[in-house]
Amino acid sequence: MKVLHIDSSILADASVSRQLSQAIMTQLQQKHADLDIEYLDLATQHIPHLTGEILMGQNAQQTALSEKLIQQYLDADIVVIGAAMYNFGLSSALKAWIDRISVAGKTFKYTETGPVGLAGDKKAYIASSRGGVYGENSPADFQEGLLTTVLNFTGVTDIQVIRAEGVNMGAELKEKAIADALNTVKAI
Repeated sequence: MKVLHIDSSILADASVSRQLSQAIMTQLQQKHADLDIEYLDLATQHIPHLTGEILMGQNAQQTALSEKLIQQYLDADIVVIGAAMYNFGLSSALKAWIDRISVAGKTFKYTETGPVGLAGDKKAYIASSRGGVYGENSPADFQEGLLTTVLNFTGVTDIQVIRAEGVNMGAELKEKAIADALNTVKAI
């Protein structure tokens, strides 16, 4: 079973989303002995933001990188994404990854009845961390909402969000949020 594990927080060891994504990976490794894990750290592996030149395939090096990222995504049976909220949304590095894997004819196609995802039949886990408390379906959430929309658009509908909120609102709330999220991970 192939797992694509993505971290995107810029906070290294201080990152709550990284802590949660690693806990998910540990839980998956305990349940499945045959995991083939590919790790992508978007804070250290630079993916240039989409440009017209990249979009039009006019840069061979970037075209090769895009193809590699798409193939990693398509080949995965499970995708684990560590995603911290930055200014109500995703890190720009995670958005750059999304721009590279959201490609018509590769991960989705347009039909007479609308778009159809081509990357389905996989499970996705989103390890979400937020400094404040927003809850599900918050109008200020452009983090989890965008990730689930992109995953759904590419055909991935089996998505579980593991969330730690309020991690910048005091030590007590942070500890409780992490403990609650780690308890959710145990049920995977």
